[in-house]
Amino acid sequence: MGLEVLTLAHGHLVEAVAGVPEAAWGAPTPCTGWTVRQVFNHARIDQQGYGLAITGGRPDSDPFHPADALHGDPSAELGKVVRAVADAYAGLPTDAGRVPTPLGPLPLPLAAAAAAMDAGVHAWDIAVATGQDRQLPLELAEGIWPVARRLVDRLRDAYQVFAPAREPEQGYDSAEALLAFLGRDPHWTPPAS
Repeated sequence: MGLEVLTLAHGHLVEAVAGVPEAAWGAPTPCTGWTVRQVFNHARIDQQGYGLAITGGRPDSDPFHPADALHGDPSAELGKVVRAVADAYAGLPTDAGRVPTPLGPLPLPLAAAAAAMDAGVHAWDIAVATGQDRQLPLELAEGIWPVARRLVDRLRDAYQVFAPAREPEQGYDSAEALLAFLGRDPHWTPPAS
């Protein structure tokens, strides 16, 4: 767990965004009531928040009221944000005890995994909503599980930022079980139009 899982999650998010067809930005996602565009903007702002928390800055807008507009090239905009987050985390001493995050101060490995959880799950949201054959990688899910176990129930109870956990089905792999724990249906498909 740590910076490796954050790098993996950022790569997954960048690839998912790059794979969005132009006509799919308004498509529904597993995040009920949110379009692909809104999930992208939410993920971008959340990642911006993780990077800026380290330097004392604040994101440019509220991630829970993401814009329904896109300005410029989404992949280029996201690329700038994830590079800034990666640089902020890479600039920390490896023995950093408590790292500021939008969720409060966390030990460095958990802080990086929390940012990775956000990026990885929203990459999955975007990918499945746009018909990409891009599942949540098992290695990424296994890197996220420790932070999910530690933080998600508290966040779900205090802030309602996660849907209620779903009961995992028999035979789920670690990625499917993680998605269910985070309130996602691992077998979600876009509604018929």
